[in-house]
Amino acid sequence: MALTKDQKNEIVDEVSGLLTASKLTVVAKYQGTSVKALQSLRKEAKDSKTSIKVIKNRLVIKAMGVNDNLKSVDTSALNGQLLYAFNSEDEVAPAQVLANFAKTNPNVEFVGAISPDGIFMSSDEVATLATLPGKNQLIADVLATLSSPVNDTIGALSGNLHGLLDAVAAKAS
Repeated sequence: MALTKDQKNEIVDEVSGLLTASKLTVVAKYQGTSVKALQSLRKEAKDSKTSIKVIKNRLVIKAMGVNDNLKSVDTSALNGQLLYAFNSEDEVAPAQVLANFAKTNPNVEFVGAISPDGIFMSSDEVATLATLPGKNQLIADVLATLSSPVNDTIGALSGNLHGLLDAVAAKAS
């Protein structure tokens, strides 16, 4: 059943909002992927707060035209059966979700990604981005690096203190 003009306008508004809010929108081909596999992809993506949508490319291009930052994006790669992964919290999560899914479903291939600044990234750049650690992992690494000198100092001081106490105990006995 064809969509009415009002339904199309609602979709354009929704996609425009998703494009604006998303830190990175990853675009991928999914031709030949079963509906059941796409449902499992959506479930996996939900864990990382990534939203997977299958939208007509024409409507996505129209939604990009509404957004001032995205008007100049090259849309020549947006053809065929594509899915769009949106995430408003983490730049790397959509690429990682699709890359992990593609390991078991080789029909899913990166086409590129759209940044909120209006930059279209190539599929190779998105694949490289997918190998980076996520935001939470990077924060944990930075905190571990920052706390390392403190932990080393405390360890050294407690070691000297134990040595002093052992020496005192030996003299006392």
